[in-house]
Amino acid sequence: MDTVYSIWNTIVATVQANPSLAYFLGIGLVAGWLAGFLLGGGGLLRNLVVGVIGSFLGAYLAPFIPYHLPIPDYLIPLANATIGAILVVIIARIIAR
Repeated sequence: MDTVYSIWNTIVATVQANPSLAYFLGIGLVAGWLAGFLLGGGGLLRNLVVGVIGSFLGAYLAPFIPYHLPIPDYLIPLANATIGAILVVIIARIIAR
C-alpha cells in the first residue's frame, strides 16, 4: 500500500506544480471517450489511453492543418484532441491487421 500512496503523492505533486498538465490530461480523457463513442470497439481504459495519446497528436498537428471549426473557442482543444484520438485509433487498427 505504501507504493500506491507514493505514486499517488507523486502524481498530486506533479499536477499541483503544473496545472496545465491536469487540464491537458482531462481533455485527453474526454477525447478518448468521444473517439470510442464515435468509432466503437475497445474498452473504456483503452479509449482513455488512446485519448491522452491522441491529445498529444492533436496538439502537435493542429497548427499544420488549415481548418476552422464553427465551434466556440473553448471547445477547440477538445476537438483537436478528439481528432487526434480518432487518428490514433485508425492507425492502431491498420497496424493490427
